[in-house]
Amino acid sequence: MSAKAISEADGKAIVNYHLTRAPVIKPTPLPPSATHNPPSRLASLYFAEGADVKGVLDQAETTYPWLLQSGSKFVAKPDQLIKRRGKSGLLALNKTWAEAREWIETKAGKSQQVESVVGVLRQFLVEPFVPHPQETEYYININSVREGDWILFFHEGGVDVGDVDEKAEKILIPVDLKEFPSNEEIASALLSNVPKGVHNVLVDFISRLYAVYVDCQFTYLEINPLVAIPNADATSAEVHFLDLAAKLDQTAEFECGAKWAVARSASALGIPVAPSKETKTTVDVGPPMEFPAPFGREMSKEEAYIAEMDAKTGASLKLTILNGSGRVWTLVAGGGASVVYADAIASAGFAGELANYGEYSGAPTETQTFHYARTVLDLMLRAPQRPEGKILFIGGGIANFTNVASTFKGVIRALREVAPLLVEHKVQIWVRRAGPNYQEGLKNIKSVGQELALDMHVFGPEMHVSGIVPLALVPGKTTEVAEFSG
Repeated sequence: MSAKAISEADGKAIVNYHLTRAPVIKPTPLPPSATHNPPSRLASLYFAEGADVKGVLDQAETTYPWLLQSGSKFVAKPDQLIKRRGKSGLLALNKTWAEAREWIETKAGKSQQVESVVGVLRQFLVEPFVPHPQETEYYININSVREGDWILFFHEGGVDVGDVDEKAEKILIPVDLKEFPSNEEIASALLSNVPKGVHNVLVDFISRLYAVYVDCQFTYLEINPLVAIPNADATSAEVHFLDLAAKLDQTAEFECGAKWAVARSASALGIPVAPSKETKTTVDVGPPMEFPAPFGREMSKEEAYIAEMDAKTGASLKLTILNGSGRVWTLVAGGGASVVYADAIASAGFAGELANYGEYSGAPTETQTFHYARTVLDLMLRAPQRPEGKILFIGGGIANFTNVASTFKGVIRALREVAPLLVEHKVQIWVRRAGPNYQEGLKNIKSVGQELALDMHVFGPEMHVSGIVPLALVPGKTTEVAEFSG
């Protein structure tokens, strides 16, 4: 499972669309709605580098005409995986569109510090303001663990909710959904401090929210505050989810991509779109899911390039630049191996010098491996030279089905292209690999290292995955394991 955070706008769109469509595990206290939820009113505004801020806001008024409705009030906030926005002054509440627009203009494209992290504010969300009394605010969280899914509920919500792990009432939904709790058990476990008049509404909402969680492959879903505004005689309530944070299982995209897309389509969001004769309209029309980088970690063009490659292949290609001026670089096959290498490098005292983190795995082609390796090498050689030289680890564990000889051909092509610069930058290359056809792969790369006069050390599976790291980084470190002879 690869749990990836999504934007608040995307999370709200998915929940709103599927809340009345996802099949509930067991019947809820309320009858199914005869109609589906109306389209979400979510104005998602993106300000690219150098964008005309006023132009983007002018376009928003055309795309989201409800912004101009007389007497309407709105909430405006950045939508960039920022926690505790209210405490950082990044929440504009109960504003007219003119006021919200002016507030966004002062912040869009500007650098902002949130706690210890500095980033540029580029993505904003504007939505209708929901007036409500404090006592109608609640907190709900669903998160996945090995044993099942925990549902946490607290009878108070908002920015001052505090340590909900300690205070919230909880219920564990087992993996076997045949054991899903009854309505009475949900109410008893979670709603003991909630007025009974809204129990049925909240049990219905919790059950349907969990159905969406399962059906759309969420791994984490938090709503704070969840607002339930009782009717006049306190026998029912209107439910609103005002602030939402969520993660999806990215590996479930083949199964749920259409569900994520249709919930975020123009029609589901009530956005008027002119019909096109050239375009077929299908039930799953909508944009593919995008998983934003954490705040303060805007993707470089190289990271975006690898992410685009990754999206177009069944293989896994990941790259994160940690320190572009670092001494220690990695070309690692396998997600597990990448963790081991990073941990070993940190244990050797070089965490601050670790330049990148990532992997190529899942049987990428020779060409894909070449482009991945060439990108990493280009970044390493673009950085200033270091008097003590640089270190490049080319490694991996024991591959299950990735052909080592094939992927190494891609790595070798990349090494050939930059060989003079590798020598100039005094790059030490430490290779450790195992798996199908590893002998051929190691023989080829060792031969090329000798041909190009590279400072290269090659080991096979006799060398432990992490054992090669201190050998390269710790002065005077030796080993009894012989290098691969070929």
